[in-house]
Amino acid sequence: MATLEKLGFVETAEAIANDKSILIEQEFNPLKTWIEYINRLVGVLIGFFIILTVWKSFPIWKLDKWIPIIAIASLILVLFQGWIGSLVVSTNLLPWMITFHMMLAILLVLMLIYLYHRSGKLKEGKGVVMDVPAKIEWVLIAALILMIIQVVLGTQVREEIDQISFALGNMLRGTWIEQLGLPFIIHRSFSLILLGVHMLYFFWAYKYVLRGSNISLWSQLLMILVIIEIATGMGMAYFAIPAFLQPIHLVIGTIIVGIQYFLILQLREHKQYRLNSN
Repeated sequence: MATLEKLGFVETAEAIANDKSILIEQEFNPLKTWIEYINRLVGVLIGFFIILTVWKSFPIWKLDKWIPIIAIASLILVLFQGWIGSLVVSTNLLPWMITFHMMLAILLVLMLIYLYHRSGKLKEGKGVVMDVPAKIEWVLIAALILMIIQVVLGTQVREEIDQISFALGNMLRGTWIEQLGLPFIIHRSFSLILLGVHMLYFFWAYKYVLRGSNISLWSQLLMILVIIEIATGMGMAYFAIPAFLQPIHLVIGTIIVGIQYFLILQLREHKQYRLNSN
């Protein structure tokens, strides 16, 4: 709290200080302890790989200065993310801190995908030229924005589930869904909108994008993952939130965001190449 106050986040520090759940001691849980420990190990491994990325990016400064700049920004972000992760633990999983921690993770994923895409342009050819309408890119951008909103809503639902679980002593799992509030209803209904937008994108991609191309294959994978994501969500809603489905649902949602962003970069690359060719 003292650190947050020094950084100017006075209201945030006061919110943490007044949160009574921080004072409640948690029972030792070996499984959760190992999950937390593995999470830290993976975080350190990610940090090492990003440091290596920064080191490898310096020699290509003259070719594309944005690659080392974004690589350094990714390193700063992963260090900041590690600090936020420590706050999540020290504040006893304060709900809004979990959401912020998750959004930073997604931002880091998008930055690394952009680095991968931009560096790949230096060594790869332009590939096959396709006359892809701009509307495909725009509907995919809309899908990405909606998916990020859905992830935030899902994180809030998860926070609500954690509170209900704690209040019931992790028992009566079959009653948790009926005790969820408005965020769950919006999250559930929002999935239908997401499905419709992705179906529209896939229809246009199937119509205009060359079969067997990189964009076509990634689009097919995207549609399959969207269907699986909705199926896992339904599985949690109708089968008392099975514990094994929760991380699967979260991971697939994050992968969907990553694929959406990568496809947007690919579509923009084709559009720029067509303009330059003309």
